[in-house]
Amino acid sequence: MAFLDQLIGLFIQHGYLAVFVVLLVSGFGVPIPEDLSLVAGGIIAGLGHADVRVMCAVGLAGVLVGDSVVFLVGRTFGVRALRVRWIAHVLTPRRHAQVKAKFTRYGNRLMFVARFLPGLRTAVFLTAGMSHRVSFVRFIALDGLAALISVPFWVWLGYLGAEHREWVLAQVHRSQGVLAVLLVALVALVAVWAWRRGRDRLRRLHAHRERRAERSARDAED
Repeated sequence: MAFLDQLIGLFIQHGYLAVFVVLLVSGFGVPIPEDLSLVAGGIIAGLGHADVRVMCAVGLAGVLVGDSVVFLVGRTFGVRALRVRWIAHVLTPRRHAQVKAKFTRYGNRLMFVARFLPGLRTAVFLTAGMSHRVSFVRFIALDGLAALISVPFWVWLGYLGAEHREWVLAQVHRSQGVLAVLLVALVALVAVWAWRRGRDRLRRLHAHRERRAERSARDAED
């Protein structure tokens, strides 16, 4: 509660700029909870110090700019980035190996999931940049899609519970589980959609080959 109150006081005093900077710094791996920062932004909007829709936009800008900087640092400097102290602290050899193993298993989907994994988010984005396997456009698309789910969720939670901060904090802990369930459900839906699309494409391919074979047979008879 004390940390949340400090964030609220900071944001009331300095407005949207403070929200943006805190989220930006959080994206660099500094231990400032992104969810609490967004909730605090929602609370000051609920108290009348900001517009909740603008706060959502500022929140999206803060997290995406921070994530992009991390990704581009990894992409530009590669493994040389590990010589920087704060990067070496965030991306330890053990964590780097874990993230690379997850990339091998899950591919680019990991960048979408990473938004919901605070302890690994920065490490995942750094590794994605270092790998040069992911274009910046694809990175922004996947990370942006995840942010469109998480950022408004936390901001509106703070907005709706602005007068009941203890309730909000309780919901933050509960909602982390809810977001995880929603994430699993979304991934499952995407997987089912991709499977059905692939199945339909395979059926069309077989039908096309059968028609070609029939035409070839008729031509041979003629």
